[in-house]
Amino acid sequence: MNFILKGDICCCKSQKELETLKDGYLICENALVKGIFAEIPAECASFPVADHSGCLIIPGLCDLHVHAPQYAFRGLGMDAELLDWLEAYTFPEESKYVEIDYANSAYSIFADAMRRSATTRACVFATLHTPATMLLMDKLDRSGIVTYVGKVNMDRNCPDTLRSESADAAIKATDVWIRSTKDRYKNTSPIITPRFVPACSDELMEGLGALQRKYGLPVQSHLSENKEEIAWVRELCPQADSYAGAYDRFGLFGGAGAPTIMAHCVWSEGSEENLLKDNGVFVAHCPQSNINLSSGIAPIRRFITQGIKVGLGSDVAGGCHLSILRAMSDAIQSSKLYWRIVAHDDPPLSVQEAFYLGSAGGGAFFGKAGSFIEGYEFDAVVIDDSAIPSSNPLTFEERLARIIYFSDDSIIRDKYVRGAKIDLD
Repeated sequence: MNFILKGDICCCKSQKELETLKDGYLICENALVKGIFAEIPAECASFPVADHSGCLIIPGLCDLHVHAPQYAFRGLGMDAELLDWLEAYTFPEESKYVEIDYANSAYSIFADAMRRSATTRACVFATLHTPATMLLMDKLDRSGIVTYVGKVNMDRNCPDTLRSESADAAIKATDVWIRSTKDRYKNTSPIITPRFVPACSDELMEGLGALQRKYGLPVQSHLSENKEEIAWVRELCPQADSYAGAYDRFGLFGGAGAPTIMAHCVWSEGSEENLLKDNGVFVAHCPQSNINLSSGIAPIRRFITQGIKVGLGSDVAGGCHLSILRAMSDAIQSSKLYWRIVAHDDPPLSVQEAFYLGSAGGGAFFGKAGSFIEGYEFDAVVIDDSAIPSSNPLTFEERLARIIYFSDDSIIRDKYVRGAKIDLD
């Protein structure tokens, strides 16, 4: 896997540092980034060169929060708030995945859409159905995208069709699933997935915490998305000092264990923010979903200032689009509203900052991913932005802004994950 991409290269080395090079050479050596060069180094002269002159070459993008079984009804129910939306749309749809033929059809569509997008890494929710979840993992692994996939756990406050018969049954089924999948795939791995606190009893959370410690797996769930949801958690977990504390008391909130992703965090503040920072928990910012389901505007500038780890999530089907480019533009726009309406001292996100969140920011959850820093895993997307014509010459920053705001996957020309070229046809 030694080769060179030639083109107009653009990546974030940090939140504040955008690296660009026109007609540069991005070198892949042994599936890792060797670096960005103005001229090909002598020791790489024999590497084949893919000439993408005039195209923008960016790191692969990272989706920290997406629900695969919800892809089939994206764009529906956007006039409802979270809990009503779950009852009316999400739970009925997810119940269908008990049928393996339906799961095969729906997950084929989802995996194909992911393959064609600018996303190279993703953290994915499935359902509680083990056969369907393994089928999804099979499909995503073959797509070449690097993914964590979670078998969802629920044992209370959900339809019978999605409720495990007991906490013990859910824990045992999850244990068997983990053992069946943790060494099975090249690109796909299991992740511990309690849906959210209202749907998981203390017994189930305790058991999932034990599985996390047993296998050293990461964790994904939801946190402080909706005010009604938060009030519900207070009723269900009076012993916890915050929604985050309801996870932390069972070892499901980062800290000394494997990394944790919490989606949304719209209403996180005070002690909950401190716990996010102290435990190194990643916030999956899902701006489109937060707007669609009337959840609110997450204080992303405040998180960044405090040093909390932040990436972006599409949150299909709360969000209608898989595109992390679209998530970047939504993040910028929602931060403007937060600045104008809520906190005048928290300036909006810049294009560069949103680009960082969707690439290196989310990529950090996977290790060295999401940038073209030497030694990072080689994930790259080639975008032919000449398909967005302009009568004026544009800077790198202006070109980047346009591909983010237009969010058009049809102009993706090539895509590489861990140095392997993905078939986009």
